[in-house]
Amino acid sequence: MSPERVVRVGVTGHRTIRDPERVARHVRDGLHGILRLLDADDGAGPPQLEVVSSLAEGADRLVAREVLALPGTTLAAVLPFPADDDEGDFETAESRAELAALLGQARSVEVMPATTTRAAGYALQGRWVVDHSDVLVAVWDGERSHGEGGTAEIVAYAADRGVLLLWVRARRA
Repeated sequence: MSPERVVRVGVTGHRTIRDPERVARHVRDGLHGILRLLDADDGAGPPQLEVVSSLAEGADRLVAREVLALPGTTLAAVLPFPADDDEGDFETAESRAELAALLGQARSVEVMPATTTRAAGYALQGRWVVDHSDVLVAVWDGERSHGEGGTAEIVAYAADRGVLLLWVRARRA
């Protein structure tokens, strides 16, 4: 592994999380564990991480913040819809401002093609994240999905494709 190797860390998970501080601690521990494993593979030092995230409220932003707190990391944003099409996805003006700030830090922003429903847009975006990630962080309660593109569906998609999974068990708020 060369020092300039980039490991892409995708994220899927719940929008509301009961104990975000505990979840953030487990995400941090998991990321450090992944870096140690990759460093042990060749001794050339840890690779750069790039977080691949839709930047939705909850898990997506939590994991993005944790990855971006590490040195030399980047953000690739993938949006299910254009950024100005929030249609109730963001609860507050502060949330919309945080989205804008994170998009401003992104190395790249990919917007999914139009779909017939919002659920289909989320499903397409979730599969895109998996298809462009080496590791998927799932902040998830382990329950079945509550609709198309839900966390369980995206985790199953990742498993079918052999993507390494870091599961942080989290209950919804």
